[in-house]
Amino acid sequence: MTASLQHYLVITALGADRPGIVNTITRHVSSCGCNIEDSRLAMLGDEFTFIMLLSGSWNAINLIESTLPLKGAELDLLIVMKRTTARPPQAMQNTVWVQVEVPDSPHIIERFTALCDTWKMNIAELVSRTQPGANDESAQLLFKSPPTARLRKMHQISNKRSKPYVQN
Repeated sequence: MTASLQHYLVITALGADRPGIVNTITRHVSSCGCNIEDSRLAMLGDEFTFIMLLSGSWNAINLIESTLPLKGAELDLLIVMKRTTARPPQAMQNTVWVQVEVPDSPHIIERFTALCDTWKMNIAELVSRTQPGANDESAQLLFKSPPTARLRKMHQISNKRSKPYVQN
């Protein structure tokens, strides 16, 4: 099917985790004739969340839109759906992979995302977990990126604040 004939739908399913739940959802998606273009799954407490970008013909997307709410109710899942369009591949000159290890504190994620916003960096994915550890640990930042002047400047500034490691 040509890209112009493809239709796209983002689906989020949220509910109590149990064996087989993801397979049940993906089997239903396939039975409607949709393709899973991209997906993310996460466990948050006792809940799981499954986010998918689906593609398919107009009929396939309409079928999943009309049948998934019933399947979600049957599985006791909260289902959210939204039509979208294909995103053409983009050069992400300001995209970096960053790993931050700091003692947990209020607003830590907010401060990190504000730093990215200051540097006009798009956050494509963010994963955070609290881990027990000693409170005397110093902050560690790990940046992985193609070498750019902006990253070098960010490294110089962050070097004054903590002990980053930049890997190009």
